[in-house]
Amino acid sequence: MQQQNMNMQNQQGIMQQPPAVISTKDALYLTDMLTWNLLACKKAHFYAQQCQDQEIKTHFEQCGQMHQRHYEQLLAHLNQQNQQNFMGMQ
Repeated sequence: MQQQNMNMQNQQGIMQQPPAVISTKDALYLTDMLTWNLLACKKAHFYAQQCQDQEIKTHFEQCGQMHQRHYEQLLAHLNQQNQQNFMGMQ
């Protein structure tokens, strides 16, 4: 099964850079990813506030920070793509 998946990747090729245009399906998926990360960040922050065990609280805070970083990275990438597309239109 693994060999079959690797053969399919070799036939299709690996994309070195993301496409210049994002499809509607891709945009919806990215929106979902932003939403999931924001929700996970908020939940981790809420749980950290509820914890009395400092070690568990620290883990929740680290988890929330990780999801916040992922959210910000996605947003920065989308903003960069948007600016490049806008500049290309002028």
